[in-house]
Amino acid sequence: MILSAEKKNNQFTVALAGNPNVGKSTIFNALTGLHQHTGNWPGKTVDNAQGIYEHQKKSFLIVDLPGTYSLLAHTVEEQIARDYLCFANPDVTVVVLDATCLERNLNLALQVFEITSKVIVCLNLMDEATKKDLVIDVPSLERELGVPVVATAARQGKGLFELRKKIFQVASGSLQPSPRQIKYSSDVENALKELLPLVENIANNTLSPRWIALRLLDGDQSFLRSLSNYLDIDQASFQFQDWEESKCAQ
Repeated sequence: MILSAEKKNNQFTVALAGNPNVGKSTIFNALTGLHQHTGNWPGKTVDNAQGIYEHQKKSFLIVDLPGTYSLLAHTVEEQIARDYLCFANPDVTVVVLDATCLERNLNLALQVFEITSKVIVCLNLMDEATKKDLVIDVPSLERELGVPVVATAARQGKGLFELRKKIFQVASGSLQPSPRQIKYSSDVENALKELLPLVENIANNTLSPRWIALRLLDGDQSFLRSLSNYLDIDQASFQFQDWEESKCAQ
């Protein structure tokens, strides 16, 4: 089971993702207040924090994912975050970034963009960025990334109303982000083009075929096990022997 508590009818689910120490828990607490529940992810010793808030007469279930630097599943925290985003299909994913070290944090955001288009970037710790005389052109960043970018200073409660507003818009479909996709080397892109027709129906249109193809190119056995566990897909169905043999012969 990916999530230990099922959402209620007509309730939107929101995943909070981000590196450690970006203020993600502060945003979670500010949004949900006292309406929280903390346990463990099923079968794991990692904390599973969930909370509820209402906006525009709609209920939102917030799931605070473990802090991670990537989604490549080198740690149990990364595997939990990756599997939730891939298989729980949240209505919105909010990627929280530290405004004082934006370049390092954007790595995770770009990986999330490859999994889902329903993304909002929360540029947190803007108060700390101001103290360091850092100026971030938020509208330009929004245009470059192709997703809504909301500047916040969660400890002071700044930007949280705008964040709720954007979450509602993306969840309801009135705002449809178009995240920037990473363009890889020509060899990788050509391999992806050959793989995509073979995998595009695997996840029944619930998971990005490009993400599946990228993980197959990486030889990501952890991801294959997750596909088998959550989507009831036999790993033996990934029969790409002819494709692999033709590539080796080149």
